[in-house]
Amino acid sequence: MSAIRRRWPYDLGTMADNRVLVGGPYFEELARGQVFVDAPGLTLTPGYAALHQALSGDRLRLPLDHELSAAVTGRVEPLAHPTLVCHVAIGQTTAPSQRVRGNLFYRGLRLLRPVHLGDTLRTRTEVVALRQNRSKPGRPATGLAVLRVQVHNQRAEPVLDFWRCPMIPLRDPDADTGHADSFDDIPTDAAPVADLPWGWQLDSFAPTVTEPGTVYDIEVRDTVTGAPELARATLNLAATHTDPGASAYGRRLVYGGHTISIAGAHATRALPDLVTIVAWRSCDHTGPVFEGDVLRTELHVEGVHQRDGYLLIDLRALVHGCPGQDAGDRAAAEKPVLDWRFVALAR
Repeated sequence: MSAIRRRWPYDLGTMADNRVLVGGPYFEELARGQVFVDAPGLTLTPGYAALHQALSGDRLRLPLDHELSAAVTGRVEPLAHPTLVCHVAIGQTTAPSQRVRGNLFYRGLRLLRPVHLGDTLRTRTEVVALRQNRSKPGRPATGLAVLRVQVHNQRAEPVLDFWRCPMIPLRDPDADTGHADSFDDIPTDAAPVADLPWGWQLDSFAPTVTEPGTVYDIEVRDTVTGAPELARATLNLAATHTDPGASAYGRRLVYGGHTISIAGAHATRALPDLVTIVAWRSCDHTGPVFEGDVLRTELHVEGVHQRDGYLLIDLRALVHGCPGQDAGDRAAAEKPVLDWRFVALAR
């Protein structure tokens, strides 16, 4: 199907006084093969980097230390934080998922080449699978849409590739779309690219010493603030992040990438000499997060792989959250909110 470059089309015959309703599609209005390229390209600037760091508290060295970044990567422009790159790409994919009830998973995410401040990201989103959920009494009718996301920079070089799966409501609660696609072809893992470490000089980093089976229990928690700001800044159109009336919970739902960024920040406390993140093997949102919630992370080392001059470390961040007012009794109030398996580059 041809790429969509317009507001979602509604039946103008139902609109009085020449009024046009602007909004995203319902599940039954999606079809396999639809391609969305309507999102503006976005140039990463120091302002974006500062906003991301302020909202996450991340201590990854390369995006923070511009001289170190130049010495390691050979480029004057500092490295953009890899989770910021992912957030922009995700935000650019939200035209088909503006009505999202929740994003179930991310799969197969690989950073194909480094992204630096000054680079411009452009994203192509394709609907590759659709499955209507079984109806349940008292719950709105919904379906799952698997989206293939491919991101290029201003030189038309691929920089990011992944799949994500939003849950989207039906306009007609009694509709039977017939969509029952298997998701078996969606990758359940992501191997980092073969040309690591991209010619980088890693001697400025201290060697990371850890071993499989180690669990880092990050004691100091963090409070989620500025949630709508991160969603807006990354072009995220999902109404549930800005409009309480659009949320299944009757209150704004924090963009899942915000939780991921805080988990990543916790990881840099445990392993301060991580160089960067190169892949997400999987990422599942296991519970809702709201503004003001307090998050705690357990970081599990699942594998350490020695390569020629560098390490690849398989990490799993298990994040628990609780409302801020209940933070004093965290053992009783905490619930799982994120299960994120990712691969970090280290020396």
